[in-house]
Amino acid sequence: MAAFAARSSHSAWGLVRRYRIFLGIIATVLIFHLCFINMRPKPKHLLARTVQDVVQFNDVRTPPGYNATRLPAKAAFVVLTRNSELHPLRVAISQIEDRFNRHRGYPYIFLNDEPFTEEFKETISWATNSRVSFGLVPRDHWDLPDHIDRQRMRDGMAFLKSKDVIHSDSLSYRQMSRYYAGFFHKHPLLEDLDYYWRIEYDAEYTCDIDYDPFVYMRERAIKYGFTITLHEFFDTVKSLWSSAQNFMTTYPHYLEEKNTLDWISSDGGNSYNLCHFWTNFEVLDLAFLRSERYDKFFQHVDQAGGIFYERWGDAPIRSVAVSMFLRKEETHWFEDVGYTHTAFQNCPASPELQKKCHCDPGRSIHLNDFSCTREWVQLPPSKA
Repeated sequence: MAAFAARSSHSAWGLVRRYRIFLGIIATVLIFHLCFINMRPKPKHLLARTVQDVVQFNDVRTPPGYNATRLPAKAAFVVLTRNSELHPLRVAISQIEDRFNRHRGYPYIFLNDEPFTEEFKETISWATNSRVSFGLVPRDHWDLPDHIDRQRMRDGMAFLKSKDVIHSDSLSYRQMSRYYAGFFHKHPLLEDLDYYWRIEYDAEYTCDIDYDPFVYMRERAIKYGFTITLHEFFDTVKSLWSSAQNFMTTYPHYLEEKNTLDWISSDGGNSYNLCHFWTNFEVLDLAFLRSERYDKFFQHVDQAGGIFYERWGDAPIRSVAVSMFLRKEETHWFEDVGYTHTAFQNCPASPELQKKCHCDPGRSIHLNDFSCTREWVQLPPSKA
């Protein structure tokens, strides 16, 4: 019995040793595997860091017989979207086609921070007979900048979440806002354009547009067009105005002499009244965004970090820039363009225009005190 016990003990110890050796081999394999994964070349879309790097990813699909040189203006619809937004985006594009573009043929440019799927590209192409282009956003235009304090950003997100502010803790919303505020117009797919029209996947176009807004703006030297204005949530832009004031003090020569700062400040420039153009719909002259003064202003607010710390949106940033740099005559309210996005809509009241619409003018946001459009209309002309 003693010998049997000794043999059993020895046998058990041998099993333990073999088990430990086996675990050691497994651990070694796992470590090697992880190291190998980290050493493998990254997918090209993860390495794209600059504008030049993403050019190879651009996919332009031109239908037979399409001729962009016949277009009245060098313009396009631009959509920053995700693969998951494919089907609601088809609805918005079908509406803008029915209401306007099927008679015009302006192209579409789709941008994404991840590569578009073949399903997305093929399916979205069915919604229009125009040229469609698919581009990848450069990583250095999208990723969190190095100068941002991560902990401060998380603290700011938590504060807004405690206030139940929309998009309070969304990093992707902040990345989107930064991209629209300062980078989208630098994408290679837009380099030959003079004008752009922003499209959102859940927007609705409720009136026929029987003229060309791009040509309308060009003929009247209009730089910026909008449909809806709103008041921003104070907690999301608490320090935006102080940053703008600092910019105006540092670069007074960039200010338009006949600016519209009275629209965004009701007390002579002491504070921001939170009015802004809702950039979900905007038609603009890209030369404005490419100008030195706009680029300087964006760099200024980007370095301040408020996009990530407080959730400054591209709408208030753009609105402050428009108010500083443009005259009233260079900014236009497209009152006749029926547009609905989420709970807000622009709907013309004129009976003549209503013949071309399917919206309720009594629900147009400009009649609501949450809008700033009436204050915009009441601004005196710059030429007066």
